[in-house]
Amino acid sequence: MEPKKVTDSLTEQIHVVIYPDINGFGRLFGGQLLKWIDEVAGATARRHCGNNATTAAIDNLQFKAGAFINDVLVLTGRVTYVGKTSMEVRVDTYKENPDGTRHPINRAYFVMVNMGEDGKPTEAPPLLLNPDDPAEQMEWDNALKRRELRLMRRKEGF
Repeated sequence: MEPKKVTDSLTEQIHVVIYPDINGFGRLFGGQLLKWIDEVAGATARRHCGNNATTAAIDNLQFKAGAFINDVLVLTGRVTYVGKTSMEVRVDTYKENPDGTRHPINRAYFVMVNMGEDGKPTEAPPLLLNPDDPAEQMEWDNALKRRELRLMRRKEGF
């Protein structure tokens, strides 16, 4: 199986926050943002593995700032780690201003599983890190730490 680079599966999705997306406090409903993040994570994983992928875990979800009506949100997904059948996908959400500047409002890490045509987990292509990009190696190393924590929590019944 041929390895894939992080750049091979980069995904970007744009949303304008409208009234059905707003909660009772006048902010973007967190569940709506979570839905969009899950879609980006799935599309990113699918681009990496060439198959459908399913969400196995939401490892981390940090709300850094709110979003409001008419805000333009940009969600970007990238694969940070690949195991045997699963991969970790990082999704960053930014509020984009009219001048094009972006401000982070959310970061999430999802564990996605590569699903074969038979509906069962199947091997995912390895991830080929760019040796000239230390950020890719840092993401990989941090993903290994998150994986160990997930395994420890599972063992402890969480």
